Amino acid sequence: QVQLVESGGGLVQPGGSLRLSCAASGINFRASAMGWYRQAAGKQRELVAGIFSVGGTVYEDSVKGRFTISRVNARNTVYLQMNSLKPEDTDVYYCNSYPPYHNWGQGTRVTVSS
Repeated sequence: QVQLVESGGGLVQPGGSLRLSCAASGINFRASAMGWYRQAAGKQRELVAGIFSVGGTVYEDSVKGRFTISRVNARNTVYLQMNSLKPEDTDVYYCNSYPPYHNWGQGTRVTVSS
């Protein structure tokens, strides 16, 4: 059974940083491209960043230069380092394969506010 467990969200002031983690189980993690996605209430879920099995990355334009996706295959974990956070980054963040094939986890909420 596939499990995707996101953590690391919270409340942070504009300009601050957070690091999100996603622990995956039940998938061939090493061979999987993985992604971080976000969804605001009433909006469609969108890709924030993706990382391929060999390490190449893609980013949504608004986060380029601020967010960094990485993975540790030995831990079946994908990370999202979020720097210079802006109020518009406030969303619930989810991980999944890239493209997303699996059931979604609970997500982790990020709130950027002063």
